[in-house]
Formats: sequence, C-alpha cells, structure tokens
Amino acid sequence: MIVIENNSDTNFTDIRAIAEEVWPKTYGTILSEQQLKYMMEMMYSVASLQTQANEKQHHFIVAKENNRAVGFASYEFDCNQTSKTKIHKIYVLSTQQGKGIGNLLLDYIAKEAKKHNNMALFLNVNKYNTAQDFYKKLGFEITKEEVIDIGKGYVMDDYVMEKKVN
Repeated sequence: MIVIENNSDTNFTDIRAIAEEVWPKTYGTILSEQQLKYMMEMMYSVASLQTQANEKQHHFIVAKENNRAVGFASYEFDCNQTSKTKIHKIYVLSTQQGKGIGNLLLDYIAKEAKKHNNMALFLNVNKYNTAQDFYKKLGFEITKEEVIDIGKGYVMDDYVMEKKVN
C-alpha cells in the first residue's frame, strides 16, 4: 500500500536519492551531461531544497511503500499570486512507474489545492519529456510554451500544462 507523507527530513535524503536515480534516465538524452549536473546541483542540493521549502514555501511530499520512498512531489499554493497551485517537481522511481504512484501524488496535491481555494494545477514539462503524455491522460492541457534562462548559458525549453481542480 502506498502512503503519501509530508517530507520531514531536512536533509531531503529520500528526495535526493530519487532525483539522482530518475533524472539521468529522464533527461540523459535531452540534456547535456554538463547541464544535467548543473541542474541537479541547482535544484537538488540540500541547501537549494531547504531554500525551496523554507523560503519559497514549496511543500514536499513523499510516496512510500513499505516505509520505502518510491516517489515525491513539491508544490506551491497561489503561485505567482494566482489562485493556482504549481507542481514544481514530481518523480517516481523508474522501477515503480506504471503503478499509479504519480496519480496518487497528483490527487493528493489536487485535494490540498482545493482546500486552499486554488482553482487549477499547473506545471512545466520539458518539450521532449514523454511525461507530457502522462499529464495529458490526467486532463492537463498545454497552455503555453516557455523558455527559461537558468544561468551558465542553459535554458529550460518547456510546455506549461494546466488542469482545473474539481
């Protein structure tokens, strides 16, 4: 049985371990090795994750099966002063994909968003990431394209996808 818990580990051990397993498989053919390393440090160093949680008010949740972390997500209510919840991160171990864990994480976030009177969920997905098919199956629609400068000459070339909260 999968349970969703709020992350309580200030060192983000499980979250970092999942990212280190999933990111190279997800982005290895999309990004250069240098950009992959840069982005991992930029987004998943302990200091960066602590800043996201403590200063940027990102909420981190972990999906666990038999007390073992198998996925995680982070989200932010009222992102950019809208009544929308942004899903910043959602990843499931590659060996656990296809079991409904991503659905459980998204359902949890949708329920929390509704409690906070947010009307929609949105996220960025790399234009070449096959995860966009997963999001489309769950009712997300592409609302725009976005190129974000992340420093050191790198950009994120993304679709923004959105889904209304019912």
